[in-house]
Amino acid sequence: MPTVGVKRDLLFKALGRTYSESYLLHLSLLNSLQTSEKEIISREQGDSKASGASDTILYKIDVPANRYDLLCLEGLVRGLQVFKNTLEAPRYRRVSPSSGEPQKLVITKETAAVRPHAVAAVLRNITFTQERYDSFIELQEKLHQNICRKRSLVAIGTHDLDTISGPFTYTAKPPGDISFKPLNQTKEYTATQLMSLYKTDSHLRHYLHIIEDKPVYPVIYDSNGIVLSMPPIINGDHSKITLKTKNVFIECTATDVTKAKIVLDMMVTMFSEYCSQPFTVEEAEVVYPDGKTYKYPELAYRKEKLSSEFINRKVGINESTEKIAQLLTRMCLLSQATGVGDEIEVEIPPTRSDIIHACDIMEDAAMAYGFNNIPRTTPRTYTVANQVPGFSSACLMCCSQEDIAEKLAKKISETKAVHISNPKTAEFQVARTTLLPGLLKTIAANRKMPLPLKLFEISDVVLKDETKDVGARNSRRFCAVYYNKSPGFEVIHGLLDRTMQLLEVKSVHSTFFPGRCAEIFVRGKSVGRLGVLHPDVINRFELTMPCSALEMDIEPFL
Repeated sequence: MPTVGVKRDLLFKALGRTYSESYLLHLSLLNSLQTSEKEIISREQGDSKASGASDTILYKIDVPANRYDLLCLEGLVRGLQVFKNTLEAPRYRRVSPSSGEPQKLVITKETAAVRPHAVAAVLRNITFTQERYDSFIELQEKLHQNICRKRSLVAIGTHDLDTISGPFTYTAKPPGDISFKPLNQTKEYTATQLMSLYKTDSHLRHYLHIIEDKPVYPVIYDSNGIVLSMPPIINGDHSKITLKTKNVFIECTATDVTKAKIVLDMMVTMFSEYCSQPFTVEEAEVVYPDGKTYKYPELAYRKEKLSSEFINRKVGINESTEKIAQLLTRMCLLSQATGVGDEIEVEIPPTRSDIIHACDIMEDAAMAYGFNNIPRTTPRTYTVANQVPGFSSACLMCCSQEDIAEKLAKKISETKAVHISNPKTAEFQVARTTLLPGLLKTIAANRKMPLPLKLFEISDVVLKDETKDVGARNSRRFCAVYYNKSPGFEVIHGLLDRTMQLLEVKSVHSTFFPGRCAEIFVRGKSVGRLGVLHPDVINRFELTMPCSALEMDIEPFL
C-alpha cells in the first residue's frame, strides 16, 4: 500500500480550512501521528544527520494500491472536498488546440523489439509554483513505483513544449547511435556511456536492466533531432520543465498500452486544474507503424447500472435508492436513481480506473456509509470448523511448461498458455492452463502419506484470448484426483454426481429416475442416454427389481 507524505499546512490551505488530527484519523485519512522531515531523519539516521532539515509538519497517508488518483496532494484534496460535499467532481475534457494541428508522436517499427506503445498529451497554459512542481514530479515517481511496475510497464516523460518542436518521433536505435545531454548533466553521452554512468546511481541503476540487454534502445526525437528522452531511463536536459514552464508535453512509452492510457489520464487529470482552462487537456495524435492514428488522452467516461438491493444486501445495510446514489456521488462516482425499480446509474470517471465490477461500486458505497456504521449482526449459520473425511484442498498457480505439456502428453503450442517473462525458476514459466498438474505434483510430494490420497482444487486457470484487451482471460475450474492402489473411477464418478447434485443440475428424462440419468455426447452431438429407469416404467412392464439401461446411436461410428 503506497504511503503519500503531505505537508500539513499545504493540505489545510488547499482545503480552505484546518482539521484536527483526531478528525482526520476518524476519516481514516492518517496512518500515523504527525511528524516532520527532521524527526524522520533523526529517528532513522541520528540527530547529526537531521541538522538543517525542515521542521514542516508532514502527514503520512496510506492510499489503496489501486487508487492512483490519491497519490498526490491534488487528488487527495479533490477527493476529500467531493466527499465532504464542498465541491462537485470536476468534468475532465479533451480539447483540440486553439490554433494549428495537434502535436503528433510518430512510432516507428523499430520500437516493436523493445517498447512498442506510446501515448501523449499537452497541458496548455499551466502555472507552476514550487509546491505544484514538487507534487508534479512526485506523482510521476509514485506512478512509476506503482502501476508502472518500476518503469517496466510504463515510463513517463514530461517536457517543456516551448523548447522543442513537433512532430515527434519515437524510434529505437543501437545504443552507440544515440547521443544527447541527459537531465542535470553538463555534457553529451552516448547511450552506452550512460548505462555505465548510471550503474552507480542510487536511483536510476534500478531501471537499467529493462533495456540494457536489448540490441536497440528506445528514444524520442523532435523535428530538429533533439532528444526528448531515452525511456525508461532518463529525459534529455534540453526539454526539462521548470517553474517558468507554461506548456507541458507528456509522453508515456510502454509495453502495456492499457496501463499507459491509465497513467496518462492520471497525470493530466491531477494537474489540469492549474491550466488557464481548468480540467481541460489538449489532445495529441499518436501514429503507429501500420498508419493507424489514435488521439490521447482518452479521458473516457462510462456508465454502469446496478440495483440498490444488491448494495444493501452485500454491505448489510438498508438504505433507499436515492441515499445510496448520494453515497456513491460522494466517492466521485456521479450516480442517480433511474426510476426503473431500484436501479442506479453510476458514471465512472477517467480517474477511477479501479472500478472494474459492480462489487467495486458496492465497496465504495460501503466506505462512504462508513464501515463502523454498518450494523453488527450474528451470522445466520453458526458453525464450528472441523475437518471431515473427504477430499483435501490444494493450490499451485504457476508451473513449468513441462507440467502442462509434455507430462500431460501435449504440445506446448496446443495449451494456449500465458508465458511469464524472465521467470525466476523453471517452476514459474507459465500460468497454468489446467489444475491437474498441481494436484499431481502435490501427490508426488506426499507419496509417503497413507493411501488413499484424495485432493481437490477450485481455482482459476489462465488462457490466451485475443478478444480480451490484455490478451488473456481467467477461467474458474474444479479438479479432483483420487490416488490409490486401484484407480477408483467409481469414486471420481460419485464425486461428479454429488457435485452436479449440489449445483442443482437437473438430469431429466421421463423414462429415467430424476437425477439418475445422463446424456452421452460425441463431438458435441447427443448420441444417447444412460441411467436408472423410473419405477413407473418398470411397473408398466410388470417388473419388480430396479433396472439400469443404456441406449446410444452408433451410426456416427460406422
